[in-house]
Amino acid sequence: MAPCIDTFRTCKPQLSHEDNSRFCYMNLFRPVHLPSRAPITNSLDGGDVWLKMLEEAKSDVEQEPILSSYYHASITSHPSLGSALANILSVKLSTLTLPSNTLFEMFISVLEESPEMVESVKQDLVAAKERDPACLSYVHCFLSFKGFLACQAHRIAHKLWSQDRKILALLIQNRVSEAFAVDIHPGAKIGKGILLDHATAVVIGETAVVGDNVSILHGVTLGGTGKQCGDRHPKIGDGVLIGAGTCILGNITIGEGAKIGSGSVVLKDVPPRTTAVGNPARPIGGKENRRMVDKVPGLSMDQTSYLTEWSDYVI
Repeated sequence: MAPCIDTFRTCKPQLSHEDNSRFCYMNLFRPVHLPSRAPITNSLDGGDVWLKMLEEAKSDVEQEPILSSYYHASITSHPSLGSALANILSVKLSTLTLPSNTLFEMFISVLEESPEMVESVKQDLVAAKERDPACLSYVHCFLSFKGFLACQAHRIAHKLWSQDRKILALLIQNRVSEAFAVDIHPGAKIGKGILLDHATAVVIGETAVVGDNVSILHGVTLGGTGKQCGDRHPKIGDGVLIGAGTCILGNITIGEGAKIGSGSVVLKDVPPRTTAVGNPARPIGGKENRRMVDKVPGLSMDQTSYLTEWSDYVI
């Protein structure tokens, strides 16, 4: 049986006049006039990462020729990282009533307006490749890591949210939640070099802020306490590592370079370079003699160095 790839496009999708009129009438997105669209520029090419991805794709196809059509549609037919990203997201998030062509036009339009976003995409790819030992290549992350894809879809949704196109932004949030089991409110602000490792059941609230080079494992909630309005979600500093199953609740600050142990419930500020664990979370060493983290945990991914008496632990 021939591979089912007809939902993939190359870099030049086309919308009929009837499709354009129908979706504009439904007010799902602003009218797009394809004939006047400028070609994608090199500002979206992702630099060395994109070139490396093309090399990896060629090598993968040589090893597994059955992937030729899939890789062509997803990567090698595209002129830039931005175009390939718009394509893969549109395919993953499309439905019968929200076709991939419609989503592609929306996504590529946002990426063309925000070339700095592609730099963040590149940094996220590097983060996955360097920090996750399960990541075989940039292409592997780009095509298969739902945490990476969810984060990139959020970047687009956040841009739309900031432009007061909130219905569209919330639509993307909903589709990402359904497709990837990751729920990030489009109002949340997220830095670059982000790793959502495994990513299932990650929830990030509307007023949360996540800094650069942060690593977050599955089952993490950056939420509110349920009794506040306005600015009510956590602020995560640069280089933070948040272990699996952690809940960080309220408008609190996790300082730069801090480490939050898996399964913790954090209700108060955590100072920079501090390890906090437990329910409720407490700093290792106590408030007066807290043990300082010597490496950036968001980069090192070291989740167990605070267990200094591990050899004495008996189950």
